[in-house]
Amino acid sequence: MIFVKKISIWALLILTALTSCSQDRISIDLSGEWGFRIDSLNKGIAENWFNELPDESIKLPGSMASNGKGDDITVHTHWTGKIIDKSWFTSEKYAKYREPGNIKIPFWLQPIKKYYGAAWYQKEVVIPEGWENKKVILFLERCHWETRVWVDDKYAGMQNALGAPHQYDLTELLSPGKHRISIRVDNRVKDVNPGINSHSITDHTQSNWNGIVGELSLRAEPKTTITDVRLYPDIDKKLVSVLIEVDHPGNDVVKGTFVLSAKGKTAGAHSIPSLKKTLEIIPGTNKYWLEYPMGENVLLWDEFTPNLYSMSVKLKTEAGVVSKELTFGMRSFKVNGTRFAVNGRPVFLRGTLECAVFPKTGYPATDKKEWARIFKTIKAHGLNHVRFHSWCPPETAFEAADELGLYLQVECSSWANQGSSIGDGKPIDKWLYEEGEAIVKNYGNHPSFCMMAYGNEPGGKHKKEYLTKWLKYWKAKDQRRVYTGGAGWPFLREDDYYNNAAPRIQGWGQGLNSIINAQPPKTDYDWKNIIEKRDMPYVSHEIGQWCVYPDFKEIKKYTGVLKAKNFEIFKESLDENHMGALADSFLLASGKLQALCYKADIEAALRTPGFAGFQLLGLSDFPGQGTALVGILNAFWEEKGYISPEEFSEFCNTTVPLARMSKRIFTSDEIFVADVEFSSFEEKALKNISPEWKITVLNGNVVWQGAFKQTDLKTDNCQKLGTVSVPLDKVTKPGMFKLTISAGTYKNSWDFWVYPQEPQKDTFNNVRVVTSLDKQTEEFLKNGGRVILTPKKGSVKPEFGGDVGIGFSSIFWNTAWTRGQKPHTLGILCNPAHPALAEFPTQYHSNWQWWDAMSHSDAINLNSFTPELKPIVRVIDDWFTNRRLALVFETRVGNGKLIVSGVDLLTDNENRPEARQLLYSLKKYAASDKF
Repeated sequence: MIFVKKISIWALLILTALTSCSQDRISIDLSGEWGFRIDSLNKGIAENWFNELPDESIKLPGSMASNGKGDDITVHTHWTGKIIDKSWFTSEKYAKYREPGNIKIPFWLQPIKKYYGAAWYQKEVVIPEGWENKKVILFLERCHWETRVWVDDKYAGMQNALGAPHQYDLTELLSPGKHRISIRVDNRVKDVNPGINSHSITDHTQSNWNGIVGELSLRAEPKTTITDVRLYPDIDKKLVSVLIEVDHPGNDVVKGTFVLSAKGKTAGAHSIPSLKKTLEIIPGTNKYWLEYPMGENVLLWDEFTPNLYSMSVKLKTEAGVVSKELTFGMRSFKVNGTRFAVNGRPVFLRGTLECAVFPKTGYPATDKKEWARIFKTIKAHGLNHVRFHSWCPPETAFEAADELGLYLQVECSSWANQGSSIGDGKPIDKWLYEEGEAIVKNYGNHPSFCMMAYGNEPGGKHKKEYLTKWLKYWKAKDQRRVYTGGAGWPFLREDDYYNNAAPRIQGWGQGLNSIINAQPPKTDYDWKNIIEKRDMPYVSHEIGQWCVYPDFKEIKKYTGVLKAKNFEIFKESLDENHMGALADSFLLASGKLQALCYKADIEAALRTPGFAGFQLLGLSDFPGQGTALVGILNAFWEEKGYISPEEFSEFCNTTVPLARMSKRIFTSDEIFVADVEFSSFEEKALKNISPEWKITVLNGNVVWQGAFKQTDLKTDNCQKLGTVSVPLDKVTKPGMFKLTISAGTYKNSWDFWVYPQEPQKDTFNNVRVVTSLDKQTEEFLKNGGRVILTPKKGSVKPEFGGDVGIGFSSIFWNTAWTRGQKPHTLGILCNPAHPALAEFPTQYHSNWQWWDAMSHSDAINLNSFTPELKPIVRVIDDWFTNRRLALVFETRVGNGKLIVSGVDLLTDNENRPEARQLLYSLKKYAASDKF
């Protein structure tokens, strides 16, 4: 339809209804229908499209994709984001997904439509009488990405902020009457390259969308107006220093009366007198510093009591009255030795990442309700901190964080790596300062905005020099928050804090040589030797990254512009390998292992003296970079069914009991020993707590218990309470036990296992245990013999599973993005009631007693065997390959019966009680009538 040509002046007045914001500012809401035109050939500017009326229409706020605009996905679609595993473009297994009509990509969530380039959005507005003496601003809350604006045929300028609104001064271009506003939005990476993997622009997460979301309006206010207000709370002096910037376009000096008035938003907040000042305003830009006393009973803001105030700043001149309403909190967030202090009290950051993942819209939420939902979920899991990885959220995210009490790390929209760099004189160098200025100007008053970085993991030969200057600039300019140069690296003396990945139990490239995969289960290690090398707060960067099997029930949740075609590929692959019925079991079993890995990571951080905190990657799934299912929550911040917020917050909270154990596997001639300590960072130090301990068996029955003496806890970690010491000589059969430490509402627990001291005597003379099938053993089987085959680790040929990197932990991030880093598996799945496991206490999923087995085994690929062959113990494979993998299975050979164990149960058997016990359990089964 010809949208703009047919519309009447009366209709325009209705469409652009005036909204009264206050006495001094009125606005025209520009949301609704706009004319639209794609500029795929990039000729719109040369051909003066701002003078033409487009034939199509589109609804704003929104994106092209949300309006069904753009191109269908093909093998030639232009993506913004690095693709490391390019096998989709060439591999035969993906051939059917490259066919027109069945395009499915595994890299990230797939948009229904995709467009990379410029597009024009156009709307006619009627400027009312009386606006001729007003300053008029076009306000576009969140644009993606570069905008250029014309009013009728007059060019108004270009802006390219990613983390802040685009605001155009159209005062000289908008007289009363009808005008045409044309906005050209371009989502291409051009001269300014923040990095194609930056979550501010990439298809890995929110999608590289084209459009405008949030508030779209024309704002009118007096020409002599307030352009900026910055609030600097001083909790020691109980005042707020207020920086007010005023723009006066006239040629004369005028008098201006400022009235400042603060009011508490918390029920029962005390009243605060207003402050009134009359000052001279000269032509141009004026800056005024005023001190506003907050009174004696000032309420502070933090994670426990997020007390907020509103500040009204009014300016009255002969041009009229203009006012700004701001929300702020009285808080300080400063470095205190190797930790941070909030209002002088030490804090331990327990954080997760928000990576701009919005599966339904493909662009960030701008409503506070959605951000409040996300942040409440984060807090329910015991966290108090959120890092925005290489992007900055909209205003409503800060508002929600202010109200809920979360400490935010905001970044200047860049991951200058993978084809981008900083410090080399490119346009990005200047743009990062502009981006930071825009972010701080728009959001800097929010108390939740506590930390700031340039962005993520920078590249460039001169990055250190560049970031050193960047840090000096911001530390001198605004001390309301703390700064680090880059998340991840490099270390700089000018950093307020170091945000680095070294303190974690699995690092990039470590594979099977990490703590969790190379060292027997224990809980007595920490990161003291790592962090003591830095004399500033050390916040661990992107710890965790533990994967879980996909939840295919999630597919139906993708009802918006992004579809989980990657999940569809993985589901079809599982079905083709005859394991479709096991999808939910794989999810739950791998989820239990994932949760175990996160518990180990988090507790190691909480045990580290002087540590400033950690940032998980992450509490929720990351849908890109090959599909990184690292969340205990899905991409919608919803539970997956294997761990609740209550369970997670037992080991991730303000106060957490901790146990240092040198081992988790014991024999009955040993003494179980656990040194107990507390990490406690409460609002007020805990007094007169009475910690208790108990040890239970699988059915919950208590077998030992005790108590520690009543004590006080400081605001600190590594607070030793005492030792649990229990002789195990009365344990007569293999068992799984649980140590639980509790104090009031806080508790935490750890599983451990006890096996008989001596290998149990068996009379299973009819069972042979061999490391290979020689001719004698084959003849034994043919004649009805019973055999357990347990080859040495490394004996299985690649085509039968020897090429599978099997380890104890879950997959780190995902194999597509890490170029196949080990491990390649997601733990085990078994039926605990299977008689073959009767003497080896287990659950249906991996737990620490399986560490020995997974560390001494090869997976056995059953793809060439009949699907009817059901393993006793399965290995859950990578969802990219979905091989039928077994750790232990049984089969008939001639008249005989064979158990094949991928676990080497014989090598160094005398020092491996788990191996001895598993072998005993298998032999007892093999000798029985149940075999």
